[in-house]
Amino acid sequence: MTGTRTTTAPRSAPQEDGGRGRRRGGRWIEHWDPEDETFWRRTGERTARRNLLYSVFSEHIGFSIWSLWSVMVLFMGPAYGIDPAGKFFLIATATAVGALVRIPYTFAVARFGGRNWTVVSALLLLAPATAALIVMEPGTPYGTFLAVAALTGVGGGNFASSMTNINAFFPLRKKGWALGLNAGGGNIGVPVVQLAALLVIATAGAGHPRLLLAAYLPLIVAAAALALLRMDNLAPVRGDAGAVREAVRQPHTWIMALLYVGCFGSFIGYSFAFGLVLQTQFGRTPLQAASLTFVGPLLGSLVRPVGGALADRYGGARVTLGAFVAMAAATGLVVLASVRESLPVFLAGFTALFALSGLGNGSTYKMIPGIFQAQAVARGLEGEAAAAHGRRLSGAAMGLIGAVGALGGLGINLAFRAAFSASGTGTAAFVAFLGFYAVCCAVTWAVYLRRPVGAAAGPQAAGSGAKAQLPSV
Repeated sequence: MTGTRTTTAPRSAPQEDGGRGRRRGGRWIEHWDPEDETFWRRTGERTARRNLLYSVFSEHIGFSIWSLWSVMVLFMGPAYGIDPAGKFFLIATATAVGALVRIPYTFAVARFGGRNWTVVSALLLLAPATAALIVMEPGTPYGTFLAVAALTGVGGGNFASSMTNINAFFPLRKKGWALGLNAGGGNIGVPVVQLAALLVIATAGAGHPRLLLAAYLPLIVAAAALALLRMDNLAPVRGDAGAVREAVRQPHTWIMALLYVGCFGSFIGYSFAFGLVLQTQFGRTPLQAASLTFVGPLLGSLVRPVGGALADRYGGARVTLGAFVAMAAATGLVVLASVRESLPVFLAGFTALFALSGLGNGSTYKMIPGIFQAQAVARGLEGEAAAAHGRRLSGAAMGLIGAVGALGGLGINLAFRAAFSASGTGTAAFVAFLGFYAVCCAVTWAVYLRRPVGAAAGPQAAGSGAKAQLPSV
C-alpha cells in the first residue's frame, strides 16, 4: 500500500480511548483511521475536535506574536528616528523569517509528535515577546529592532505545524471545515493583537508598548500548558523523507504554492502593512490607524472556515477562482481610491480584499489533500490506501506551500516599501498586485477547472472509470 508507514492496532482492538497508548514518554494514539466511519463516529471525531480546539489556541497566540511588529511600528513615534521605509522593512523581516521556518516546523510534527511540538513551539514564543519587551524604547539601534523582528518569525512557523497536525486528524470529507477553522482561529490572532494595541494606545498612550507585550507572556504559558495536558500525538504519522522528496517533485505542490501566495500572502502582507499604509499615505495618527487596522484581518480570519466549508460542498477550485476574480475587482477599487486619495473607498476596497483572501485561504487548503488523493485514485488505489496517500503527500506539501505562500507577505511589504520610497503612495504596488491576481485566476482555471478532474490529478488519470471515482478538487 502506498501511504505513511504506520504502527496500528488491529481493527478488532478496543477503540473507546481512541486507540491511545503510551510511547516514548508521551501521550500517543497508536491507531488512527478517520476514514472509517464507525471509528470516526465512536471516538475519532471527539478526539479530533479536542485536539483542534487546543491547536487553534496555540496557533492563535503564534499569529499574534508573528504580527507584533505590525503594531509595534504604531508605537514608534519620531523619537525612534525610523522612517516609513525602515518600518516596512521591520515588518518584512518578521514576515520572511516566519515564512522560512514553516518548512522545518511542518516536519517537526512527524519527528516529535503534534502534541509535543505544539508545547515546544508555544514555549519558543516567549523569546520574541521577552526580547521585544526589553528593547522597545527610543534610542535602541535599528539593527537590534531588526534582530527582534526576525525572532518573532517563530510565531509564523506555528501555523505550518498546526495545519499539518490537524490535517492528519480529520477525514477528507471534513478537512475543508477543520483546516479552515484551525487556520481561521489562528489568523484571528492578527486582529486580536491589533485590538489589544488599540486598547493600550487609547488608554495609556503610544509610549507604553510594554503593556501589550507583558500581557502576552501568561497567554503563551497557558497555550503550552493546555497543549501538554489536552492534546495527543498520532503514532501513524511518521517522519517520511520519501514523502518530502515526492512532494517537492510534484508540480501541484508548486502550483498550489503560487495560489497560496495570492490568498494567504495577501492576507498576511496586508495585515502587517495596513496600519502603516494608513499612517503614511492618509496621514492617520497611531490611534486612528489602530482603530481601523483590525477590521480587515478580523473579517479575513472569520471567513476562512466559510471558505473551507464552501469548498467541501462546491469544490475548492471553484471557490478559489471566484475569490481571485473578486480580489482583482477589489484591488481595482483600491487603485482608484489611492489615485483619488479617497479614504472611505480605500477602506471599503481593502476590507473586501481581506475578506476575499480569507475565503481563498480556506478553499486552497481544502484543495491540497483532495488533489493528492485524486492522484492516488487515478493510479488505481482505493479506500484507505488512497486516503493514506493523500494524507502522506498533503502533510509533506503543506509546509512547502505554507512557506512559499507566506513569502507573498514579504513581497507585499517590499512592494509597499519600494512604492512609498519612490512616490509617497502605494498605488504602484496595488497595480502590481492586480496583475498577480489575474495570473492566479488564469492558473486556477487552466489547471483545475478547464480540464476534467482526472487530467488535473495526474498523467495516469485516463484509466477506465477513474474520473467518476476521483475525489472533488
